[in-house]
Amino acid sequence: MSHHTDPIVTTAQGAVRGLRQGDTTAFLNIPYAAPPRGAGRFEPPKPHEPWDGVRDATVPGPNAPQSQRKLGSVDMSPYFGTGWSRNEDYLTLNVWTPAASGGDLPVMVFVHGGGFVAGSTRSALYDGSSFARDGVVLVTLNYRLGIAGFLDIPGAPGNRGLLDVVAALGWVRKNIAAFGGDPHNVTLFGQSAGATLVGGVLATPSATGLFRRAIVQSGSGLGAFTTEQAARVTRAAAEALGIEPRADAFADISDDRLVEAASRLAGIDLQTETHHDPLIGLSPFSLVLDTQPAESVANGLGDDVDLLIGTNTEEGNLYLVPVDKYATSTAGDVDDAAARSHRRPAQLVETYRKARPDESFGELRSAIMGDALFGAGSWALADAHAAHPESATYAYAFAWRSHALDEELGATHAVELPFVFDLAHLPQLQGPSALLGPDRPPADLAARMHATWVRFARTGDPGWDPYDDERRATMRIDTEWAQVDDPRGQERRAWR
Repeated sequence: MSHHTDPIVTTAQGAVRGLRQGDTTAFLNIPYAAPPRGAGRFEPPKPHEPWDGVRDATVPGPNAPQSQRKLGSVDMSPYFGTGWSRNEDYLTLNVWTPAASGGDLPVMVFVHGGGFVAGSTRSALYDGSSFARDGVVLVTLNYRLGIAGFLDIPGAPGNRGLLDVVAALGWVRKNIAAFGGDPHNVTLFGQSAGATLVGGVLATPSATGLFRRAIVQSGSGLGAFTTEQAARVTRAAAEALGIEPRADAFADISDDRLVEAASRLAGIDLQTETHHDPLIGLSPFSLVLDTQPAESVANGLGDDVDLLIGTNTEEGNLYLVPVDKYATSTAGDVDDAAARSHRRPAQLVETYRKARPDESFGELRSAIMGDALFGAGSWALADAHAAHPESATYAYAFAWRSHALDEELGATHAVELPFVFDLAHLPQLQGPSALLGPDRPPADLAARMHATWVRFARTGDPGWDPYDDERRATMRIDTEWAQVDDPRGQERRAWR
């Protein structure tokens, strides 16, 4: 039931009616690209057909084909959402804006995580109303996932999910002023796979000039597969489907079968003569690039963009604690984690033992996994970006520990998100097996962290010293905030 005061905004494709909620208005499910159907799933994104009349933008829309994701005993549904909401017209975005917006507000565009195979704008954690409340136009977007988004297929452009993100940025440049946003002050931010995509967009020449700042939360500038590694995944996918590894053959397969095949691709050995698997076996999908984003940024791409980048201090716990592999970790597991991720594993383990003399095998194993997945690739991207002083680089480490799962979950992967979106109060995040655990988080942590992200989007300065290769100033975010220089120096150097 529409309300006559619900605002209508005209975009390049047609008019949309949003939903006013107090001082903010949400516009949901606005298409930024044509529905990826049939062969179109394996082509670059194309403009959406215009529509007549006013399109309803008051209810959540469909999302990319995906299977349900579970991570052992922790409830990750606020993060992954509730699975696949079907309809091919899913290359859409949501916009939250202050209801009475004049123009020229900072714009923030968020790219969700989910291992390149899951997640969407429908997840509870990505409600943008607190950003709008604080004078930001907040955009969240869906992009192609899994085989349609990231399988490297002869006859198809690579990294189609990344091309979707760039297309959404193009939509924002063209349309966001009508929602009160300043098209020349756009901050692209993302978490996990979404943060790796942000690093990929930083290194994409066609995206230059479409955004002014970037925030990389637990991503990696070293997370891309080589074309040789990707070809192994493509062969396995084609075999699973009984087809030739060519775009025209994939074009005939239904979304259901693509999703099902994608879920059977775990565990392919991607170690080559020259390269480790950057995702240490956790996902067969990532960006596919023969030059890592950190290397492209070192060569000057993204030097016009301010960067805020960081990781959580116990990233790896999410992959161990909920599946009962943390407390049972052995010295052999620590060695194995190092062997999967480093060319000198014994030396790596030695470095970590020296730096963490009192830690358990579980803690050491988690630290090595977390750095293989996110730490090393974030340091590399920060260093590469800081080498170009035309724009600023800032670093953080999020250290607040969740007491979920018998106090073991800790400052793990994804635990910072509720604080960034100022949603730490959501009931589904509280409880012994929920992301934030049984205790109430510190009252002001979400307010302060959210305000810091908003401040960075508005001004390019989060409120602490920039990161450079002398000091590597890093804000350690916990109940108390403390700026430290190069907090993980020994371990960081071991990944060079």
